[in-house]
Amino acid sequence: MILALTEKGYEVGPKRVRGLLRDMGLEAVYPRPRITIPGPISARFPYLLRGVDIVRPHQVWAADITYIPLVGGWAYLLAIMDWYSRYVLAWGLSSTRDGLFAVSVLKEALRAAGRAPEIANTDQGSEFCDERWITLVQDHGSRVSMDGRGRALDNRMVERLWRTVKYEHVYLHDYETPPEVGVGLNVYFP
Repeated sequence: MILALTEKGYEVGPKRVRGLLRDMGLEAVYPRPRITIPGPISARFPYLLRGVDIVRPHQVWAADITYIPLVGGWAYLLAIMDWYSRYVLAWGLSSTRDGLFAVSVLKEALRAAGRAPEIANTDQGSEFCDERWITLVQDHGSRVSMDGRGRALDNRMVERLWRTVKYEHVYLHDYETPPEVGVGLNVYFP
């Protein structure tokens, strides 16, 4: 912005441009802190992927949830992907963050893959500490792995997916309702 204004003959510096942008109500789009609500301590599991080489499909699945900004609020997007292939096995969109929503997406991933992973890795969000999620994972013979607090890089595969989805699709559209987002994401995730 500074270079563009300087080329037009205005003498501005970074502080002036920041002030003008703030006065106009313009700001960068980026995740705010504390978007993950931790679950109860009793439902947390250790991180099992430290030093593990991911060498085959269905060895590790990663799941995470992110928010999608809408004109009047938020929608929540959850995806489950295979770490080895980086393939999105299942995704879902909801206007609320709850364990039942996460379980329904996990059931879809299990159905689509036809099998369960050896390890299911998530963050410590309340959806993934929900007893229904943990029971479903363990009932299919998978081990539960959870990232440490403040360790977004532990689940870097899904974090990178969120960045790509948001910058290549979501931020380019001005979605107003969750159904609109769903239609758009159906095109994005074939």
